[in-house]
Amino acid sequence: MIKEKAEEIEGIPVALRAPSIPSIGRTETSGPIRAKPDPEVCEKATRRRFTARYKLQILNLADRCTEPGSLGALLRKEGIYHSNLKTWRRQREEGMLSGLEPKKRGRKVARRNPLQKEIERLQRENDRLTKRLRQAEIIIDVQKKVSGMMGIALESPERGEKS
Repeated sequence: MIKEKAEEIEGIPVALRAPSIPSIGRTETSGPIRAKPDPEVCEKATRRRFTARYKLQILNLADRCTEPGSLGALLRKEGIYHSNLKTWRRQREEGMLSGLEPKKRGRKVARRNPLQKEIERLQRENDRLTKRLRQAEIIIDVQKKVSGMMGIALESPERGEKS
């Protein structure tokens, strides 16, 4: 009873402690390492980012875990999931050390088409010529109406006819 109270006072309840799981990187004489939990809660949660060096270090430690339960203890201690290990191992086997680096999140920079300036110039020219064509058609319509009012016959060859 006294031992249980003493362990609860130290911050580890007896019911949550798993003595059968071996600790990694600790000697029997040093005892468990306890860090005080930080009571501060961040205003906005941030996504953890793992460096390639850290990933390789964890993979090496995971490969050395041979005792039952030691891999789970490592994952709990580091606060990572088994799926992370699977992904990191696959990337390591494919030789993608650069793939182990965290990827930049967010919208990707759109590649600009090298011909975009030429396309924009041609669109401006097309708009300018379309406007001039409309003006020319209006002028021709006015000339037709004026010649009709004055009684002047306009002879223009129809398109496609030979003169």
